[in-house]
Amino acid sequence: MMIRVLLVDDEELIRAGLRAIINAEEDMEVVGEADDGTAVLDVVTKLAPDVVLMDVRMPTVDGIQATRHLTERLPDPPRILVVTTFENDDYVYDALLAGATGFLLKRARPAEIVRAIRVVVAGDSLLFPAAIRTLAAQRGGPRRTGLDDAGLTEREAEVLRLMATGLSNVEISAELFVGVQTVKTHVGNILAKLQARDRTQAVITAYESGFVTPG
Repeated sequence: MMIRVLLVDDEELIRAGLRAIINAEEDMEVVGEADDGTAVLDVVTKLAPDVVLMDVRMPTVDGIQATRHLTERLPDPPRILVVTTFENDDYVYDALLAGATGFLLKRARPAEIVRAIRVVVAGDSLLFPAAIRTLAAQRGGPRRTGLDDAGLTEREAEVLRLMATGLSNVEISAELFVGVQTVKTHVGNILAKLQARDRTQAVITAYESGFVTPG
């Protein structure tokens, strides 16, 4: 399957570099570009990319607003990777809260960029869990109510805690001595009960509620 990627960045040089890296992969292609978040919704609707690489800081409509537009207005939005200079940037966490699946550093190596795209498409593991944990810690204590009313079972709660450490389904299955398909079922139930579109959103909810603590 060809992974379709949209680039959104106000720096042409950054877009050119990302385009060269992505188009060099046999299973990836850049299907479009934009230099601001203003037209992202229309471009995504027209081109239907699987992944959007979104600059977090843009002059007119930044990556946070553009991410929110996509996740709130589209029934099945693409995976969004925000691109940033610093991993501890508050903008990154705000973008994750808005619905981004993960983030990329502008200094990332080509192999890391390609891997990140594949990770978010597969949806099997959490991208950069340590950095997300640090960002959550910087925000202080819980900002949402607990997850008691979500109705997670004891096993689902255990799986969610392991998800927060960045373990994949295979790694969780080994940790709990259960089958991979069983883990996938638990993950699906967790996402449904938390109304989360992916693992990152589920983990963010867990941190924000205090169910999982950054420490």
